Amino acid sequence: MRCRHCNNTIKDLVIDLGFQPPSNSYLTKTDLNKQENSFPLKIFICSSCFLVQTQDTTDKTTFFNSEYAYFSSTSTSWLDHAKKFVKTVVDEFKLDKNSFVLEIASNDGYLLKNFLDRNIPCLGIEPTESTAQKAQDIGVNTWVEFFDLPLTKKIRKKYGEADLIVCNNVYAHVPDINDFTKALQQNLKEEAVVTLEFPHLLNLIKHCQFDTIYHEHYSYLSIRTVRQIFEKNNLRIFKVQKIPTHGGSVRIYGCKKNAGF
Repeated sequence: MRCRHCNNTIKDLVIDLGFQPPSNSYLTKTDLNKQENSFPLKIFICSSCFLVQTQDTTDKTTFFNSEYAYFSSTSTSWLDHAKKFVKTVVDEFKLDKNSFVLEIASNDGYLLKNFLDRNIPCLGIEPTESTAQKAQDIGVNTWVEFFDLPLTKKIRKKYGEADLIVCNNVYAHVPDINDFTKALQQNLKEEAVVTLEFPHLLNLIKHCQFDTIYHEHYSYLSIRTVRQIFEKNNLRIFKVQKIPTHGGSVRIYGCKKNAGF
């Protein structure tokens, strides 16, 4: 097995949870008499860059498809979290009707609707049809796509580069983390910001949060490792915040290497 970031050979097993069915893949009544799909769930650590990661076993479309069942707007606390975040970044980075906000894994429009309320142009990228349709129903412009390098050209051609890119709880879900990060870099203006929120590896270890380990989470992230991934792709972190969501997460603020933040 090769590290999905630095390509180092990986041998160090962190935990083996045996064979598990994909999370959020609920069974229908007719499924109850069928064999349920399950896949190995093993977590390894790279001895070179220290990225903690799942063993590759399944394609991303196994988890993120038209039957995807997680809708962000069902959580009132998460809606409040998103609303406060939007107010903070709009004020801090002076976003207005002339700005462009891009959200990756925008789900059902739970966050971008707050930018629309402020007349700030935005676009959501969401690979699951079930959630993207909900976002479109409330007026959030949403493309049903996986975010990657080829897609950046289409986005830039139609909308230009972004003043802000938001990635909440998606970075851990990315099989090709280098391609994804390079795509972020290419979609940013020279003086623009990307924010990422993800569960903190330190909390997983300290609090034995083994229930946060599942196939959709390809990576389990520390600030040290994310900094390395950013630097490899000409980005840098300029601010980090601890946030209480998902058992203890971090929010990082990044920009292009030579930006003035």
